[in-house]
Amino acid sequence: MKVLLFGLIMFVVGCAGRSVAPLVVDKKTVGLLPTEKQPELSEVARFQGAQVTGVTISVDGRLFATFPRWRDGVPFSVVEILADGTHRPYPDEKWNHWTGKPEKNKFTCAQSVIAQGHYLYVLDPSSPEMNGVVGKAKLFRFDLRSNRPDRTWEFPESVAPARSYLNDFRVDDTAKRVYITDSGLGGIVVLDTLTGESRRFLDKHPSTKSEKVTLTVDRKVFDQRIHSDGIALSPVDKKLYYHALTGYGLYRVPTQALDPAVADETKLVKQVENLGVTPAPDGMIFDDAGNLYMADLERNAVSYRTPSGEMKILIQDERLKWPDSFSIDGRTRSLIFTDSLLMEARAGRSVDDMTFRIYKVSLPPQKSL
Repeated sequence: MKVLLFGLIMFVVGCAGRSVAPLVVDKKTVGLLPTEKQPELSEVARFQGAQVTGVTISVDGRLFATFPRWRDGVPFSVVEILADGTHRPYPDEKWNHWTGKPEKNKFTCAQSVIAQGHYLYVLDPSSPEMNGVVGKAKLFRFDLRSNRPDRTWEFPESVAPARSYLNDFRVDDTAKRVYITDSGLGGIVVLDTLTGESRRFLDKHPSTKSEKVTLTVDRKVFDQRIHSDGIALSPVDKKLYYHALTGYGLYRVPTQALDPAVADETKLVKQVENLGVTPAPDGMIFDDAGNLYMADLERNAVSYRTPSGEMKILIQDERLKWPDSFSIDGRTRSLIFTDSLLMEARAGRSVDDMTFRIYKVSLPPQKSL
């Protein structure tokens, strides 16, 4: 029976070309156990008493990480990690100094970060301890050549309401847009970087909402309802893929349908595709070959979905408690990711005695598209 069920799951996941109905399955059968020797898991950096979530590496190898203000006493918001594993506040200490209220040219609650081209983008949901937006949520852009702020985009309350939590994002240089998940309320925020206009999409659509399931992470029940979280931009079909954290459904939508200037969502809703069941993830990212890597929270693993829709496990290790955000180092063909230990280190809880790590693992051999 389990073999039959697994085959059905793989068929559904493989139906990437058309919309499919939701499927209730035994979550433990999703994905494949590693059939080849696993790549080595290497530690890149560690932080004592500072919970790391976001990570990114630039084309020239500069590594950055973010530390959201989920509790009192967070020592910094964004750091650059040096080659010897040490770190320094980025762009400087002033930007990282918190006085208890939002201020110009200072981070409030930096959540995620992306280095793209000559720029570093930092997303700030402005929701300390996830207790609601104070001031306005923002996206900052820094010029990595000068390490100076280049642009700041603010999101109005209609786009980032009080109970929102802008979480992860992707930069689309071709369309001049940024796509952002809201894990607090569920929805996709799209920013036009040329006009500065932004708006919410799929605000009431089930694809951006958490599912009525209970996750088991590191042998413990995780009962929080976290909506749209993981997000990734495909190099193969130029579509945006997204996933609720509390759930198993993977969805995608054409990026051309996400135009902030278009007010009517009717056409967009019709283009949402349900790609079937995957592991419950946090972060997600595509490599150049079209493999979609995702945190596999219930298996202490990182899994990936091939372009054909097959699920595989890249690495499974008891040290991985909560794989969070991902970045790909194209120079070494490796996946870099944070372990935020979110099961033990939820917002408001002291983490003084906890150690948080950034790991690296080699990507599977590249195959032509």
